Amino acid sequence: MGAPASAAPVLAATKLHIPALRPGHMHRLELVRALIEGAPTRLTLVAAAAGSGKTSLLGEWHADPRESRPFGWMSLDPADNDPVRFWDGVLAALQTVSSQVGRSAQASLHSPGTTVDDHVLPLLINDLATLEDPLVLVLDDYHAIEHPEIHAGVELLIERLPPAAHLAIATRSDPPLPLSRLRARGQLTEIRAADLRLSLAEAGAFLSDVVGLRLDDDEVAQLHERTEGWAAGLQLVGLSLRGREDHRPFIDSFAGDDQQIVDYLGYEVLDSQPVELREFLIRSSILDRLSGPLCAAVTGNPDAGLLLRRLERENAFVVALDSRREWYRYHHLFAELLRNELSRTAPALAPELHRRASTWYREAGAIHEAIGHATAAGGFADATRLITTHWYEFLQRGRQDT
Repeated sequence: MGAPASAAPVLAATKLHIPALRPGHMHRLELVRALIEGAPTRLTLVAAAAGSGKTSLLGEWHADPRESRPFGWMSLDPADNDPVRFWDGVLAALQTVSSQVGRSAQASLHSPGTTVDDHVLPLLINDLATLEDPLVLVLDDYHAIEHPEIHAGVELLIERLPPAAHLAIATRSDPPLPLSRLRARGQLTEIRAADLRLSLAEAGAFLSDVVGLRLDDDEVAQLHERTEGWAAGLQLVGLSLRGREDHRPFIDSFAGDDQQIVDYLGYEVLDSQPVELREFLIRSSILDRLSGPLCAAVTGNPDAGLLLRRLERENAFVVALDSRREWYRYHHLFAELLRNELSRTAPALAPELHRRASTWYREAGAIHEAIGHATAAGGFADATRLITTHWYEFLQRGRQDT
């Protein structure tokens, strides 16, 4: 199935959208207060395992009426391990706050013979220094970044940030940045896994208000103890308990560390889904971002858009990426579970699903994504053909090594 030519820019824009808070969102007022009070520091680091609520916390920080600063936001993925692509995204995120910030840096980024450290970042820092009003730049899912040149550039940016600018990083693991030095200087605000764990009272409210379960105090306490307040684990438990008249046998038999929780409950949740929805979930798991037309093309289900909206309504591990609810992504843990299930039950299907995704992206004009899926499908000839056809476009964008 084809897609309108305008779809590609919408996809790119979703990386810059601040995730909307879900209805019934579990508010973390004390953590948000700590983030707001960390304004004088240079860097806020929110570091914890997948499913801990890092992105939700940063989204709540942005939405809190006590926070007056505007936010620029960039959601990262492995494709951003290209310095030009990465800094393009950073500049675009800042320009959602102020259209004048980074314009000269952007021109320099795409000029021959310039470097990020010597040309692009000094221009950007000069622009930030002229801001009358402070701002916050969020880099979400920074664990996706592995390129040493990008880390070096981010370190330089932090070192030279003017007082009006603040950087926030959400990541599963500590980045290779000078955290000890920043900590010693009082320039680092940290939110760690222990901070993000839900208290017993918060777990009860989460299971009641967000997941929609009515459990007695002993059941809540048992689940809180077994999950250690891990939000994703509690949500997986809640989804598995839906529709069960007697909660006690399941709760009594439930045990294990985080990985066991994911392995056990993930498949429990999948097994409880109708066949059509289960097939849709597994087939669409090859996609990093989801839209109705794209999922329809990949899964063959014409009701893909309705299914995505249904999943969001049910808090079933789908995150909206834009305010119009056109683009989504699966919760990282849930996506991993679905991909594992695809590999287990239908490994031969994955290449065909990637081919369909590549075709859709190519017709949408999103060549970078088309190449990625063509490669994942094993279609190296198709990927080479796309690169050969669009080499000048990549050259213009500074991706000679793509």
